[in-house]
Amino acid sequence: MTRTLDVTVCVVGAGPVGATLAATLAAAGIPTAVVDRAPLPPMELPDFDGRAYAIALTSRRLLSAAGIWDHLPAAPQPIRRIRVADGRPGQRPSSLKLDFDAGAIGDEPFGWMVEARALRVALNARLPGLANLHVFAPAEARVARAAAGAEVRVSDALVRCRLVVGAEGRESPLRAEAGIRAARWDYGQTGLVGAFAHEKPHHGTALEMFLPNGPFAQLPLAGPGHFGTTEMPHASAYVWSDRTPIARRVLALDDAAFGRQIARRLGDHLGAIRPIGRRWSYPLSALWAARFTDTRLALVGDAAHGIHPIAGQGLNLGFRDVAALAEAVIEAVAAGEDPGSAGVLARYAARARPDAALMLGATHVLERLFGNDLPPLRLARRLGIAAVDRIPPLRDFFARRAMGLSPGLTGLLAGQGLMPARGGAD
Repeated sequence: MTRTLDVTVCVVGAGPVGATLAATLAAAGIPTAVVDRAPLPPMELPDFDGRAYAIALTSRRLLSAAGIWDHLPAAPQPIRRIRVADGRPGQRPSSLKLDFDAGAIGDEPFGWMVEARALRVALNARLPGLANLHVFAPAEARVARAAAGAEVRVSDALVRCRLVVGAEGRESPLRAEAGIRAARWDYGQTGLVGAFAHEKPHHGTALEMFLPNGPFAQLPLAGPGHFGTTEMPHASAYVWSDRTPIARRVLALDDAAFGRQIARRLGDHLGAIRPIGRRWSYPLSALWAARFTDTRLALVGDAAHGIHPIAGQGLNLGFRDVAALAEAVIEAVAAGEDPGSAGVLARYAARARPDAALMLGATHVLERLFGNDLPPLRLARRLGIAAVDRIPPLRDFFARRAMGLSPGLTGLLAGQGLMPARGGAD
């Protein structure tokens, strides 16, 4: 027998973005359902698989307000410094570099490194405890949308709602069903993601090294002693972009040779290194949905946009969608409006779309500027890095963007009680 459930919002896709949106709405008292193809049982911390996320300051505040952050099984690693340099594999980086110190901005770090397994455990632990949230997983969602409302058929239930949210990733079926076109740009690169143990401490410092075939980032992980050996008690994650033919050759190497390739790009400041966990790879491309909304539908995260990992902001950009949509829905409910109406969806798009377009454009330009070895451009970017380092207001501006701080988003979060209101330019 089919049971009928009435909610305000049904989120399709319970990845980090979709699950966080569902938790945020439910924590604010909005009746919500979330559907995912995969099971979402409470689980013990699985073995480390090499994946981790860089969570910006504003994203951390969103996760805290949704009650997710406190469920992390271990304290994440703060990112207190960021070093940006230009170079070539196997050579010392340019002496013209850019150093960011979070202490110069305020009391908070730039962000935190959270292992993918830890965030999944936290999400799975939080979702069942929310009184206003109904979880259907594993389940397939069959969605019917109309001007008067939407229905989502899952398992033995019919979920009636005012708004459906597509959070199923880049190949979003809901986006395709709505006839929303998505423009794509293939960078001809492959992203390599994983982790390595190392001899010397990282002191909470992240490195972004711009190389001719793509950027290489080292991101500090929590420790010491959690991953490595007595000789290599510390650990960092890497996010490495390279031309696809090169990436394929590197991925085929054994651990010792693969480690040498990491060292050629990283340098020797962390001492000896050893790869740990699994290697992950994926083709790099940009994606831009022609619109973020349709009748009774909002797209969030990778369903709406995909960017190059050169700035490490892909997941954080999805969390910004969560904040923008949560604000629009909460405002509408408080005002007695239909949260799935065209006017409410237009407000969401007006808040989320310019921010996403700016980040997409910025990462695209950075990849074009830094992803080549032409001598004039190489000199120009090195001088540009040095100039930013010597102009404190400009350096602080970029530091705030790394934290995810912008006047619009900070006001948005503070207005919904998702982060404390502050003075100044935040």
